[in-house]
Amino acid sequence: MSQILPYAILSPAYVEYDPATPAVAQHVVALIEAAAPWAKAEHIGSTAIPGCAGKGIVDLVALYPRGRLEDTRRAVDRLGFQHQRAGHEFPEDRPMRVGAIEYRGQIYRLHVHIVAADSAEAKALYRFRDVLRIDGQLRDAYQAKKRAILESGTSDPAGYTHAKGEFINAVIGSSAA
Repeated sequence: MSQILPYAILSPAYVEYDPATPAVAQHVVALIEAAAPWAKAEHIGSTAIPGCAGKGIVDLVALYPRGRLEDTRRAVDRLGFQHQRAGHEFPEDRPMRVGAIEYRGQIYRLHVHIVAADSAEAKALYRFRDVLRIDGQLRDAYQAKKRAILESGTSDPAGYTHAKGEFINAVIGSSAA
């Protein structure tokens, strides 16, 4: 389980929590940190929240120190991650890379967000994950929001991301106070 595979672009779907995702994430974190020892990688997003359903994509962040963006992008690319081709497209000064990995016979899609370690965004990504890990009611509300978005007929990844943004921003804003 170490080769990064091509990413399949699929319509968003509601997927129940998979208890194998932390092991998948841990393996990919190790790959990233071995390729970019100056960076810190971590599991974020729905799959990092025990019991939280979502799109089933394993989201990770690769935090780089000041001046190492280009090095970090190249290191992640050398692992086999691909440039994003669909959804909410991120610029190259705040890139996201995509890929997939096989684990126990199942293919897991991966998103790697490459973010400056000292940025407000890095803090917000952790804050959202950590708040949902400790607040079961908020986690349930987030799952209900995602389910409602999909039931409304949203089928493109960018539309799905945009639709849940208000909820995410409200959580980040209220937890920062």
